[in-house]
Amino acid sequence: MQITTTFRGMSPSTGLQLAAERWVGRLEQVYDRIVDCHVIIERPHRHHAHGSPFQIHIAVAVPGNTLAVSHQTDKDAYVALADAFRAARRRLLDHVSQQRDFVKAPAGGHYEGFVASKA
Repeated sequence: MQITTTFRGMSPSTGLQLAAERWVGRLEQVYDRIVDCHVIIERPHRHHAHGSPFQIHIAVAVPGNTLAVSHQTDKDAYVALADAFRAARRRLLDHVSQQRDFVKAPAGGHYEGFVASKA
């Protein structure tokens, strides 16, 4: 699996990158078929009176789908990162449960119905 971390509006932080990688590892425990995870840590507009909040965007690629979480904000980057990954985990759990609830064909392959033909 490939993990990409992008920093916008701030200098790269090794601590935040390592924290993001640990969170991705926790997502892999939920669903081991994750193909790619892209994390964007953003600090927009530094002109707020109370400090600018961090925004975290996460895109998790799984076979056949991409699950995205955006706009998880907090003044503390680590709290925003944790909140975003918890939301991504919930979205991933929903995806896994939908995959498991997929309706399968009946055993034996017998279907009830009729075939209409043109006469």
